Amino acid sequence: MTEIRKKKVATIKKTPSSSCSNVPCAASNVDVKQLENVEDCFVSDFDPSEPVTQLSKISVTSDDIAAVVPVPAELLPEAAMASILSKKQKQKQKSTKLSDLKTLGNQLLSSRAHINNLPKLLSFVSPASPPQFVVESLLSLQSFFTPLLPDLPPSSSKPSAADGSHDDPDFIYRTWLRSKFDELVEALVEVLLSPQSDETLKEVVLDTIMEFVKFGNGGKFHSAMYHRLLRSIVYTTEPVNLLLDLLSSKYFKYIDVRYFTYISLEKLAKTLDANGISEDKNVKKDGNDGEHPRESMDQLIHKIHYLISHIPSLESSVEKTDHEMWSGSGEYEELAGKMKADGKQTEKHKDKVLSADNIAKKMKLKFTKAWLSFLRLPLPIDVYKEVLATLHQAVIPFLANPVLLCDFLTRSYDIGGVISVMALSSLFILMTKHGLEYPNFYEKLYALLAPSIFMAKHRSKFFQLVDACLKSPLLPAYLAAAFAKKLSRLSISVPPSGALVIIALVHNLLRRHPSINCLVNRGGGVETVKDDPEAEQRAADGADGTGTGSADKSIKKSGIDPFDNEQSDPMKSNAMRSSLWEIDTLRHHYCPAVSRFVLSLENDLTVRAKTTEISVGDFSSGSYATIFGEQVRRRIKSAPLAYYKAAPTSLFSDSESQFLGWTFTCEDSKRKNDSADENGKIDKECDHSPAKRQRVKC
Repeated sequence: MTEIRKKKVATIKKTPSSSCSNVPCAASNVDVKQLENVEDCFVSDFDPSEPVTQLSKISVTSDDIAAVVPVPAELLPEAAMASILSKKQKQKQKSTKLSDLKTLGNQLLSSRAHINNLPKLLSFVSPASPPQFVVESLLSLQSFFTPLLPDLPPSSSKPSAADGSHDDPDFIYRTWLRSKFDELVEALVEVLLSPQSDETLKEVVLDTIMEFVKFGNGGKFHSAMYHRLLRSIVYTTEPVNLLLDLLSSKYFKYIDVRYFTYISLEKLAKTLDANGISEDKNVKKDGNDGEHPRESMDQLIHKIHYLISHIPSLESSVEKTDHEMWSGSGEYEELAGKMKADGKQTEKHKDKVLSADNIAKKMKLKFTKAWLSFLRLPLPIDVYKEVLATLHQAVIPFLANPVLLCDFLTRSYDIGGVISVMALSSLFILMTKHGLEYPNFYEKLYALLAPSIFMAKHRSKFFQLVDACLKSPLLPAYLAAAFAKKLSRLSISVPPSGALVIIALVHNLLRRHPSINCLVNRGGGVETVKDDPEAEQRAADGADGTGTGSADKSIKKSGIDPFDNEQSDPMKSNAMRSSLWEIDTLRHHYCPAVSRFVLSLENDLTVRAKTTEISVGDFSSGSYATIFGEQVRRRIKSAPLAYYKAAPTSLFSDSESQFLGWTFTCEDSKRKNDSADENGKIDKECDHSPAKRQRVKC
């Protein structure tokens, strides 16, 4: 302080009221101690309370920077001020060496008298600075702020005259330190998201921010700073795959980081949902895009999905008392251990100790809120599929109330196509384990049976779920018959691998539901009229009376299947009046695996003791490649061969031994005699034929 008073020169750091940085000012007779209570740096000739009219007389030129006197930013043009600051900073950074930064850091850590080194070190924490300068400044600043963080006031606190803090120099000093710490955090986030920063520097900066998060809130977890970090990562337009991987691999193992991550993701999802609603309103009224365009919204949702899907799940079934915490790790465990040793664990202390049950309940609540908020967003199709593929394993078991997903799953199931197939797993779990009632479930499942499903990516899981859904013996006969007939009709047009799955499903249906065995035992495949020509004639001419006309209308001609394949309602498909003639045609399938496997349906499936169900999973993931591989690996004992012992010299030879079973001679006379005899027989039959042609029984 004595040196400053002798030289009458000081520096001023950029504050909200002034945009000048490190500007020398002329000396005056102003008391320095009075200015310390007003300004956040030691200034020797500038009083912020001075009227603006006096300051307006000061002239500023960019050529003579040394003669500049501090002037409020409102009185300077923005371009001139920016050029002055940028030139000054570039000149200082070019002239500064790495050893100078080390000296500034050591001085700052050694004595409070060198507090003016803090703004200098802060100026080097920027994406434009060399990485070694950023790291060196960061090491000094982290060592300086880490022990002071528990004593710093909150960022929103301001000096007030009510409690006397307005005149407290120590409080003003700590408030100034808090503002500088906030500037440091903003600079670190800027460096972290800058494309100019290399991967090593980003990892160092991320570790520094997480260290500040650890003790930034009075020695506790600083949730606001952590939320600011996640929000910046989500909203940035630069690639952040490295940062997301670092967060998930290094910090998501801590229970408190997971907890506050769920809270932050819930806030971000709600904000995006509200912006999406306002965007739709703006599009309807003005025809313009909202705050977030569709492409930007998809990128934000992708990042949120990556974070929420990479958080390890907390298994509530496993009693775990050694949860690792990032902030204050080991405090609760140590307290619990002392109390157990002393035998004084009262009910009041039990509430303070974070037991495994309390952690599981709190995490389940935050987990549920975060996922429900995320699923309300307009998910892109790729994210939609990824969520549905893992929802039944990674989300539903850990929700506080899984039934809350019923709206999301029913909407997904009603979409149709691949989305419905992927939503079937989660919806089936809610129906079987959580008592969800969905009346149109089997109608939607019946509509999903199409030839395209046999080529889908998730067909293996789908067919296993179809087999599980049709396992209940309480299903009505018409429903089981409709599924069996629908699958049989599909067996004609699907690949051989699909035919194998259909045979397995139909086999299990016939074994579980004996009431539909009439589909197998019914001859001809359809209902036919009796062998009564008069009844057939009456049915054709409509000569019957009113009493039997309605019955004759229901009579179908032979060869017509009453099953309606285009009907979406299983009850109206007339499956019980049909037969499984499609399965019989598979006996002559071109693929040997299909023709052999269909023979399993020849057994009496009503005798459950002699038959067993076929595992659909063994055939559900089949393809042409798997069938070909099985045929290649199969051992063949004997193979039919056709060859000649000696190569033939001509197509027709005198020796007929080369063409066994073939005769190349033709007798014309014999042909004429045979044709004459056949004509005579036909003439005789025509003479003796009755006037009316009789029906020939086939």
